[in-house]
Amino acid sequence: MPVNLPPGLPIVPDGERPSSPLSDRNAVHSPVEEEGLPDGAPFEMSPEEFEEAVSDALQLIPPKAASAMDNVAIFIEDDYTPQPGEDPDTVLLGLYEGVPLTERDSWWEAGSLPDRITIFRQPILDICTTRGEVIDEVAITVVHEIAHHFGIDDDRLHELGWG
Repeated sequence: MPVNLPPGLPIVPDGERPSSPLSDRNAVHSPVEEEGLPDGAPFEMSPEEFEEAVSDALQLIPPKAASAMDNVAIFIEDDYTPQPGEDPDTVLLGLYEGVPLTERDSWWEAGSLPDRITIFRQPILDICTTRGEVIDEVAITVVHEIAHHFGIDDDRLHELGWG
């Protein structure tokens, strides 16, 4: 991941997110997108549009935080596959795999693979009914997983409104 991401909107850690122009960027809205879909119907978005939403969400990371990110790669996959021994009904929107910056020692860099953040497309689309909801959920998920890279646990993220 590049260490100098373009500056974006500030991330406000109290759960109040700034209004984002991302949902309007290059958007072609249909009436169904404006009104939402019937209950239970997932929003449809092409893999390319979803990748753009993730890329846009990365721009929301403040430059100082982005430059502090170290040896982390971000991936998009369609869905999470529960691991052996895990509840087969586990649904994840994102996953951080790696060693948080707060736990790394001086030997960490010697041959360590990059940390991995994965954003899962289908579970996000399944819980959203509009393009705006997808954009917001992608941003929340990206921030949440990057926070794990910085050593912030789920309990604290929930307290901050990023759970």
